[in-house]
Amino acid sequence: MGPGDRVLEIGAGFGSLTVALVGAGCRVLAIETDRRLVSALKEVVATSPHVRVKQVDAMRTDWRALLDPGNGWATVSNLPYNISVPLILDLLDHVPAIDRYLVMVQQEVGERLVAAAGDAAYGAVSIHVAYRADATLVRRVPAAVFWPRPKVGSVLVRLVPHASSVGTDPSALFRVVEEGFAERRKTMANALRRLGLDAETAGDVMRVSGFDARTRAEALRLEDLARITEAALERGWSP
Repeated sequence: MGPGDRVLEIGAGFGSLTVALVGAGCRVLAIETDRRLVSALKEVVATSPHVRVKQVDAMRTDWRALLDPGNGWATVSNLPYNISVPLILDLLDHVPAIDRYLVMVQQEVGERLVAAAGDAAYGAVSIHVAYRADATLVRRVPAAVFWPRPKVGSVLVRLVPHASSVGTDPSALFRVVEEGFAERRKTMANALRRLGLDAETAGDVMRVSGFDARTRAEALRLEDLARITEAALERGWSP
């Protein structure tokens, strides 16, 4: 981030990151839900004309009203661990004004965000992210650098939103994705049966999609799951 960049910081706390962003020349919208921290944060950045501080619950806000008009926003945040996944997915789905993310999250969460098919951390969250963005693990951050020291490590993750690479109806696609990963190490054919297809149709969907009926969701990419969804829709299934 550099001079003139518009940056949304979520969970600004006492402002240590806010101050660094201002020092880099960014124009910062710092949001924090804790009223006591907001008061302290306003004192820390009181002399900077390039910071706006808002007391906002990031999970219950109108982003269009909060962000200045136009695209080109970046999000740089040390995200609260308990809301990081739903918040990131919500922003990717509903806030196109943000075109860059650099977020610090719990290590386990970060590995899920960037995981690819076959990785141990790969799951429904990985697919949701891949549908909307390119995700890269930038750096691992040991617990020892924080005070008080947390019980888990953290990672920095970069997200760059993009148009989806598949045109499948998202409501159908993510119904298949969620069911496919609902019972790990179960086959996709069984997941399709749980969605209401009979055994013969489920096997046929897998076959025409190019996969063995015993294939598991953990081995399938976004594009693979989209093909399976399309084949199911063509055979009369509806989510």
